[in-house]
Amino acid sequence: MATPEEIVRFDDVEPPPGASPWVDGAGPGRDVVVVDPDPAWTEQAAWLVDTVGTALGRTAVGVEHVGSTSVPGLAAKPLLDLLLVVPDPDDEDAYVPALEAQGFRLVVREPWWEGHRLLRHHDPRTNLHVFHADGAEVARMRMFRDWLRTHPDDRDLYADAKRSASAAARDAGEHVMQYNARKQDVVRAIHARMFAALGYPV
Repeated sequence: MATPEEIVRFDDVEPPPGASPWVDGAGPGRDVVVVDPDPAWTEQAAWLVDTVGTALGRTAVGVEHVGSTSVPGLAAKPLLDLLLVVPDPDDEDAYVPALEAQGFRLVVREPWWEGHRLLRHHDPRTNLHVFHADGAEVARMRMFRDWLRTHPDDRDLYADAKRSASAAARDAGEHVMQYNARKQDVVRAIHARMFAALGYPV
């Protein structure tokens, strides 16, 4: 499992020289519109969690709804984020074909970052993040979701940052990675408060 020191350390991991994380011509999405929270997100995510879990069986160590759409009352891009934990993300044959049969498409391969893979689904629009269980990012995703669910001040602060970043990114014609960069300072500040409150080293 990731240590507390690893969890609080944000490593902006870059691809090795000459490597690209994008698969088969995929690239970052350009839809950065943030909308009011939709109660349907919870039901849609539950259906997909069940779909993924059923398709993979014991290969799925865990499947859960994460990200902004998993936080009641939080504005978000209308795009579900799911977390899939598998024993070995590098063993794509163990999970990618079964997920493709359910309408997912592999678009990101980042073995240098905790084994991360990303698969997209278009109905409902979904990013499925695949990691191994021992990575720090898995812990951070769960912690941030749970913190925002129970701390409305930080939830609302994050919503304001998302709306501001969305407006600026749309005006500049930017893609989603640039939108993410625009709200990063607020995200990191909320993480710092969360880590300190939970007794993690900061």
